[in-house]
Amino acid sequence: MDLYRTHVLICSGTNCTALQSPQIIETMEKQLKRHGLSNEVKIVQTGCFGLCDDGPIMVVYPEGVMYYHVQPDDVAEIVTEHLLKGRFVKRLMTIQTSATGGKNYSAESSKFFAKQLRIALRNCGNINPESIDEYIGNDGYFGLAKIFREKMKPEDVIEEIKMSGLRGRGGGGFPTGLKWEFAARQQSEQKYVCCNADEGDPGAFMDRSVLEGDPHSVIEAMIIAGYAIGADQGYVYVRAEYPIAIERLKIAIEQAKQYGLLGNDILGSGFAFDIGIRLGAGAFVCGEETALMRSIEGKRGNPTPRPPFPAVKGLFDKPTILNNVETYANIPAIMLKGADWFSSYGTSRSKGTKVFALGGKINNVGLIEIPMGTTVREVVYDIGGGIPDNKAFKAVQTGGPSGGCIPASMLDTPIDYDNLIEAGSMMGSGGMIVMDEDTCMVDIAKFFLEFTVEESCGKCAPCRIGTRRMLEILEKITEGNGILKDIDDLERLAVAIREGSLCGLGQTAPNPVLSTLKRFREEYVEHVVDKKCRCGVCKGLTQYEIISDLCKMCGLCAKRCPTNCISGVLGKEPFVIDKSQCIKCGACMQACKFKAVVKR
Repeated sequence: MDLYRTHVLICSGTNCTALQSPQIIETMEKQLKRHGLSNEVKIVQTGCFGLCDDGPIMVVYPEGVMYYHVQPDDVAEIVTEHLLKGRFVKRLMTIQTSATGGKNYSAESSKFFAKQLRIALRNCGNINPESIDEYIGNDGYFGLAKIFREKMKPEDVIEEIKMSGLRGRGGGGFPTGLKWEFAARQQSEQKYVCCNADEGDPGAFMDRSVLEGDPHSVIEAMIIAGYAIGADQGYVYVRAEYPIAIERLKIAIEQAKQYGLLGNDILGSGFAFDIGIRLGAGAFVCGEETALMRSIEGKRGNPTPRPPFPAVKGLFDKPTILNNVETYANIPAIMLKGADWFSSYGTSRSKGTKVFALGGKINNVGLIEIPMGTTVREVVYDIGGGIPDNKAFKAVQTGGPSGGCIPASMLDTPIDYDNLIEAGSMMGSGGMIVMDEDTCMVDIAKFFLEFTVEESCGKCAPCRIGTRRMLEILEKITEGNGILKDIDDLERLAVAIREGSLCGLGQTAPNPVLSTLKRFREEYVEHVVDKKCRCGVCKGLTQYEIISDLCKMCGLCAKRCPTNCISGVLGKEPFVIDKSQCIKCGACMQACKFKAVVKR
């Protein structure tokens, strides 16, 4: 084993890769060679550290110094100052901004991680995901080895998962051990283990990050699941838009085969298991379990009625279990450390942790993992760093197109499966979008419904036709043509779609509308009665106006107007906007230096 005095960890997840982390690694290699440090300093490409908005991220050990927004041109200074002279490059630890006067990233990252607990993300940002040795060096495959070393029976494994209280992290929250038990009871010569890595929710990147940063954890978990239910074949269904995740998963599978961890007679146990990869084509409906299985079979990804459930009749009509990436990522740690350890975290009915992709109007955009029971306030203000520009928090959307909005009055809601459902939302796969005072909730509902309409598979009428009718009503309201009856019609239609759709995606499609109607109904009424969007987002309800007392008669607004709808006399009379010709582009407001143009 080669020993190094310093390890330089560089994020190589999708976000940092797009921000030139491969060029940073290449430059670092050249600089180390130039200064004769290649045998003293090891470069480790890792998965996501979590601070996605501050990448590319670099961490230098043993000091544990974290550098932010690193660029290839910064590498030479890091090598000469830090690695040669032992002096930290402080400008990459603190970034000066005119708005705040300076942001100490060391302090910010401390707050960011302080209330997190990493179980599913335990190796992301800590190991090279393309090295099985590094995974093993961090207790990888020890949970699997424990099963065979202690001669645990399949039912013993299932009981351990049941006792842990782990629930599915893909959306519904069904008890994982119970799902495995149903499949194990079935008598069949062939069974399957499937992994849902399709992840189609807008703003969600949790599963992608796990596959990019720790693919072996998913492989180990699927082997354990196969042993528990009596399956010898597994499939990972992953979005084709995730090239880095796919490549690292392929590498991990080949490494596991070379080490005798996939294939026949795994670890001398006599148990055989293999894993294949199937690529999704971007259909959101294939996140639904039966549609996903049809897609693996090479058929159109349409959902099928349940029962029978996949545990009885799933892939190729054989007993099948399907869990998402995050669910599997918890399994090795549970098997190694025990059910009691895992269940010691979380709440009475929601054990362990949950990974969220935190985005929207928040200072610390990124990937987080929190113990169940952490409040919305703690996530937004302690981990997320609050709202940019000190604006007011308005709501947070969880569960993506299937979820709902939690308002400011419920900031102290503990995050777990039951509390989110009671609040009119749901856990979902883990997208968490924060909204501030400038967010129009009617527009948000329309945004998610537009997505659902586009992604509906069209198999059942309530989803295919009903969601489109809902969208038409929302468009009518946001364009200023709504009437009060439209709000009632929208609500009745949403309930009918929820009760009549074939699959879970259709049944939850109205949730963003229902939750905003419940928590922000006054905004719908304003759009309809007052023909007003208080946030100035809905163009059909927005009017630009020039305040004559503030107008300097300079004509800049008229020069910028693309439709020539602004008139006035330079230096003699204030300018005015012909609202009948205004296309509401906002160019006049941007041009005015005196804040004379306002949006109402």
